[in-house]
Amino acid sequence: MPKPYPREYRDDVVRVARDRDPGVTLEQIAADFGIHVMTLSKWMRLADVDAGVKAGSTTTDNAELREARRRIKLLEQENEVLRRAAAYLSQANLPGGSGKGSSRS
Repeated sequence: MPKPYPREYRDDVVRVARDRDPGVTLEQIAADFGIHVMTLSKWMRLADVDAGVKAGSTTTDNAELREARRRIKLLEQENEVLRRAAAYLSQANLPGGSGKGSSRS
Protein backbone atom coordinates (compact mmCIF):
# COMPACT_ATOMS: atom_id res chain seq x y z
CA MET A 1 0.00 0.00 0.00
CA PRO A 2 1.48 3.38 -0.95
CA LYS A 3 2.40 5.83 1.77
CA PRO A 4 -0.41 8.36 2.28
CA TYR A 5 0.14 11.95 1.30
CA PRO A 6 0.45 14.45 4.17
CA ARG A 7 -2.79 16.14 5.19
CA GLU A 8 -1.44 19.61 4.33
CA TYR A 9 -0.53 18.46 0.83
CA ARG A 10 -4.02 17.03 0.22
CA ASP A 11 -5.63 20.21 1.54
CA ASP A 12 -3.46 22.34 -0.76
CA VAL A 13 -4.30 20.23 -3.83
CA VAL A 14 -8.03 20.40 -3.03
CA ARG A 15 -7.81 24.18 -2.57
CA VAL A 16 -6.06 24.56 -5.94
CA ALA A 17 -8.67 22.34 -7.59
CA ARG A 18 -11.53 24.37 -6.13
CA ASP A 19 -9.95 27.71 -7.04
CA ARG A 20 -8.99 26.64 -10.58
CA ASP A 21 -9.59 28.93 -13.54
CA PRO A 22 -12.44 28.19 -15.94
CA GLY A 23 -11.38 25.65 -18.53
CA VAL A 24 -8.82 23.98 -16.27
CA THR A 25 -9.84 20.36 -15.69
CA LEU A 26 -9.35 18.17 -12.66
CA GLU A 27 -7.27 15.90 -14.89
CA GLN A 28 -4.83 18.76 -15.55
CA ILE A 29 -4.54 19.63 -11.88
CA ALA A 30 -4.08 15.98 -10.92
CA ALA A 31 -1.34 15.61 -13.55
CA ASP A 32 0.37 18.80 -12.33
CA PHE A 33 0.53 17.39 -8.79
CA GLY A 34 1.47 13.87 -9.91
CA ILE A 35 -1.64 12.15 -8.61
CA HIS A 36 -4.45 10.24 -10.29
CA VAL A 37 -7.63 12.17 -11.05
CA MET A 38 -9.67 9.66 -9.01
CA THR A 39 -7.45 10.39 -6.02
CA LEU A 40 -8.14 14.09 -6.40
CA SER A 41 -11.89 13.44 -6.73
CA LYS A 42 -11.81 11.33 -3.57
CA TRP A 43 -9.93 14.05 -1.67
CA MET A 44 -12.49 16.63 -2.80
CA ARG A 45 -15.43 14.44 -1.69
CA LEU A 46 -13.79 13.82 1.68
CA ALA A 47 -13.15 17.56 2.13
CA ASP A 48 -16.87 18.18 1.44
CA VAL A 49 -17.85 15.60 4.06
CA ASP A 50 -15.41 17.05 6.60
CA ALA A 51 -16.81 20.54 5.92
CA GLY A 52 -20.38 19.29 6.39
CA VAL A 53 -21.35 20.02 2.79
CA LYS A 54 -22.03 16.34 2.06
CA ALA A 55 -23.25 13.53 4.28
CA GLY A 56 -20.84 10.77 5.18
CA SER A 57 -18.13 9.62 7.59
CA THR A 58 -15.67 12.37 8.41
CA THR A 59 -11.93 11.92 8.67
CA THR A 60 -12.26 12.05 12.46
CA ASP A 61 -15.00 9.42 12.43
CA ASN A 62 -12.89 7.14 10.25
CA ALA A 63 -9.84 7.55 12.50
CA GLU A 64 -11.92 6.76 15.60
CA LEU A 65 -13.39 3.71 13.89
CA ARG A 66 -9.93 2.45 12.89
CA GLU A 67 -8.69 2.93 16.47
CA ALA A 68 -11.74 1.15 17.90
CA ARG A 69 -11.23 -1.80 15.53
CA ARG A 70 -7.55 -1.98 16.47
CA ARG A 71 -8.47 -1.97 20.17
CA ILE A 72 -11.14 -4.65 19.67
CA LYS A 73 -8.64 -6.88 17.87
CA LEU A 74 -6.11 -6.45 20.68
CA LEU A 75 -8.72 -7.23 23.34
CA GLU A 76 -9.87 -10.31 21.41
CA GLN A 77 -6.27 -11.55 21.29
CA GLU A 78 -5.85 -10.96 25.02
CA ASN A 79 -9.14 -12.73 25.67
CA GLU A 80 -7.96 -15.75 23.66
CA VAL A 81 -4.73 -15.94 25.68
CA LEU A 82 -6.68 -15.80 28.94
CA ARG A 83 -9.16 -18.43 27.71
CA ARG A 84 -6.33 -20.81 26.82
CA ALA A 85 -4.56 -20.18 30.12
CA ALA A 86 -7.76 -20.87 32.06
CA ALA A 87 -8.31 -24.11 30.13
CA TYR A 88 -4.73 -25.21 30.77
CA LEU A 89 -4.90 -24.40 34.47
CA SER A 90 -8.25 -26.13 34.92
CA GLN A 91 -6.82 -29.31 33.32
CA ALA A 92 -3.77 -29.16 35.60
CA ASN A 93 -5.95 -29.04 38.73
CA LEU A 94 -8.28 -31.94 37.87
CA PRO A 95 -7.93 -35.05 40.09
CA GLY A 96 -6.28 -37.82 38.12
CA GLY A 97 -5.33 -35.33 35.43
CA SER A 98 -2.00 -35.35 33.73
CA GLY A 99 -1.06 -32.01 35.21
CA LYS A 100 1.83 -31.52 37.60
CA GLY A 101 -0.56 -30.52 40.37
CA SER A 102 -1.87 -34.08 40.82
CA SER A 103 -0.92 -35.79 44.10
CA ARG A 104 -1.69 -39.32 42.84
CA SER A 105 0.99 -41.62 41.53
